[in-house]
Amino acid sequence: MDGARNSAGTVTRKKEGKQEGKQEGKQEEALLLILRQLTRRIGTLEPELQEHIHNLSITQLEELAEALLDFSAIADLQTWLNCNTKM
Repeated sequence: MDGARNSAGTVTRKKEGKQEGKQEGKQEEALLLILRQLTRRIGTLEPELQEHIHNLSITQLEELAEALLDFSAIADLQTWLNCNTKM
């Protein structure tokens, strides 16, 4: 019986680990795409801004991905970050 429980626990942990890895991969892909889009749209980002963007959640990254379509200057990004995150 203990072997069955250990086996089930191992399978559950493997599934959780796999799901966590997928989520991290999705977040990293979103981050890289957003950084490229921001650079193309408003120019080179200061390291402080890049670091702040790196700390955003996946939900915040998704919101930023939509908002950046309206940005025309770095000030727009700074305003968005000030309004949508705690800097």
